[in-house]
Amino acid sequence: MPANRVAYRTCPLCEATCGLEIHLDDDEITLIRGDKEDVFSRGFLCPKGTALKGLEADPDRLRKPQVRRGDTWHSVSWDDAFAEVERGLQAVIDTYGRDAIGVYMGNPSAHNLAGMVYNRVLNRGIGTANVFSASTVDQMPKHVSAGLMFGTAISIPLADVDRTDYLLILGANPFVSNGSLLTAPDMPGRLRALRARGGRFVVVDPRRTKTAEEADEHLAIRPGTDAHFLFGIVNTLINEGLVSLGLAEGLVEGFDEVVRLAAHFPPETVQNICGIEADTIRRVARDLAGVERAAVYGRIGTCTQEFGTISSWLVDVVNTLSGNLDREGGAMFARPAIGGPTAEDTGTGRGFRIGRRESRVRGLPEALGELPVATMVDEMETPGDGQIRALVCIAGNPVLSTPDSGRLDRALAELDFMVALDIYRNETTRHANVILPAPRVLAKSHYDLALYNLAIRTVANYSPPIVELGPDELSEWETMCRLTAVVTGQGSSQAAGEVVDDFVLSTLVQSAVKREGGIVEGRDADELTEALSMNGRRGPERVLDFMLRTGPYGDGFDAPGHEGGLSLAVLEENPHGVDLGPMEPRLPGVLRTPSGKIELAPTELIADTEDRLLPSLERPLGGLVLVGRRDLRSNNSWMHNVEVLVKGKPRCTLHVHPDDASRLGLVDGLLARVRSAAGELEAPVEVTDAIRPGVVSLPHGWGHVAEDIVMATASRYAGVNSNALTDGSVVDALSGNAILNGIPVDVEALVPLDA
Repeated sequence: MPANRVAYRTCPLCEATCGLEIHLDDDEITLIRGDKEDVFSRGFLCPKGTALKGLEADPDRLRKPQVRRGDTWHSVSWDDAFAEVERGLQAVIDTYGRDAIGVYMGNPSAHNLAGMVYNRVLNRGIGTANVFSASTVDQMPKHVSAGLMFGTAISIPLADVDRTDYLLILGANPFVSNGSLLTAPDMPGRLRALRARGGRFVVVDPRRTKTAEEADEHLAIRPGTDAHFLFGIVNTLINEGLVSLGLAEGLVEGFDEVVRLAAHFPPETVQNICGIEADTIRRVARDLAGVERAAVYGRIGTCTQEFGTISSWLVDVVNTLSGNLDREGGAMFARPAIGGPTAEDTGTGRGFRIGRRESRVRGLPEALGELPVATMVDEMETPGDGQIRALVCIAGNPVLSTPDSGRLDRALAELDFMVALDIYRNETTRHANVILPAPRVLAKSHYDLALYNLAIRTVANYSPPIVELGPDELSEWETMCRLTAVVTGQGSSQAAGEVVDDFVLSTLVQSAVKREGGIVEGRDADELTEALSMNGRRGPERVLDFMLRTGPYGDGFDAPGHEGGLSLAVLEENPHGVDLGPMEPRLPGVLRTPSGKIELAPTELIADTEDRLLPSLERPLGGLVLVGRRDLRSNNSWMHNVEVLVKGKPRCTLHVHPDDASRLGLVDGLLARVRSAAGELEAPVEVTDAIRPGVVSLPHGWGHVAEDIVMATASRYAGVNSNALTDGSVVDALSGNAILNGIPVDVEALVPLDA
């Protein structure tokens, strides 16, 4: 590769998928800025993207496999590391069975091409029922509600921000998060453009976030009451004759059930619960129904609460009843270039199911093949068949990111064996016996398989590796394939890993040629496989090429009528990406419900509303509650070791309203003790009127205080772990999602440490 060059790739550090222009001298990054020619981000870039240089050069980032023997760590070869993994995991399988191995997948997996391709085959190879991920501390309620309404977990209607006239945002802060379950780079610019063309956006949040500051209106809701507020809107739409189904006309089942339940939630009833006046609720409902194009967007604040799945469901009930579902400028469905469960317009399917099995200890329901991570520690602590005695942890730090963090920390220390795929020795991986590191970001290929399912424009952008693997680095796909070979009894050699890779591709090709109506139906599978392996391709690139070529915009391997369609070669010729246009109306073809209809009132959601939400109308109010918050420079716990992202004003502070501070004797900058049913911590107070009275706030993912982690920068800016206050014994009933917002707490002032 030339010494001085410019390369382009998609940023892998959050959901925005911004394009990067990277200047290099040999393999050293000299400059990163936004790619002005990127078809999606058009030069926009947040501070995380420019900090990629710091992440690549971080001296604490692991570069060789690590094996722990006793209390000491040793750098070893890849062959020796896999041999250690084989000994450890096979011993657990032979003694206790496959369910004795737990799997945890962290947030970075969704931003990782190799992870998205091979995580599933690894999990199936392990053959355990004990699979967990960050999804159940983040987004599972939305997957469940969308699945029950529309047929698949990724059938999530997306706010068409670029064309809407009115956007209602609940529990989201896209000026900071850049969008979540809504892939749209430069959300600040898009929202400002909405206002510039005469539109409006309204933010519903207990905090006056950066997004709320720039909104036309901020409604400071009481945490955990989004479902009550949304039912108040539904009640208004129905009682004022504002229901108009638009493109969903004739496609809706269950309207009468929604009418029946909404009768219990008139604005006058819910105003005292949610803290938003009845007249305001009615006005919002009228605005949603009255403007030409409107959309409701709810995100993490609506998911990580007591009624997370009900709230997520009601977002799309409102979108449907106001006539804004599948309408340009409303809430629409993506059609990603790589195809998938909803790419073809079949209009019916098997539908979506939850609770196909339950967790061993607490009987919590499975969703998407996963169990709620809130019960992972129960499965480790409780003896019996299926007790977790070993853990495979993939790019995650559940000690900081999941409930009951103290219990989990202690339980990990008691495991028989643990292997982690990670770039750091952090609060979780310090308990591992083996850590298998990922290579540098620039040495990996990238394509956002997951996130383009949620993009507000159909784009395709592939990033090839721009530096060579170092002598001690192994590509992630090889690591995952060799790990799969280990757990399936094929050994740990490179050749065994390649057999797994070939199996993954063969399975996809065989399925595609048998799929009735598919673009390669009836084709010769061997011929297609040979075409995919030209130019020596292996690993996720072969899989990606196949998914592109058989997707809705693909060339179908030169199928008639598809000449000039997408392939990996086309993307390689277009380093700034390929823009395939805005979302288009897709009803009824996008539906995958057995009825071929939108299930407006799924049985499970009706029952949960009757069992839990209706009784909450009589619940007494009062007391402080805790909510989380997001910082522009932070993405959970894994970016806290980059100096440029954590330096400056302390961010891990307890936000308290001046009225509460005065009442409790709290002083700005001094410490307070915060207690919940799960635990307690001490944090510095930050008095601010940007939070609703009766609410306090701590950010998520901090607390880097363990002595044996190797994250020097994170340790200097340690902060406190808010999940010491999160009670894993309570979860959202349908999705099993952890409750991270609306947690009852007591707060008291402490004497300053230096007094």
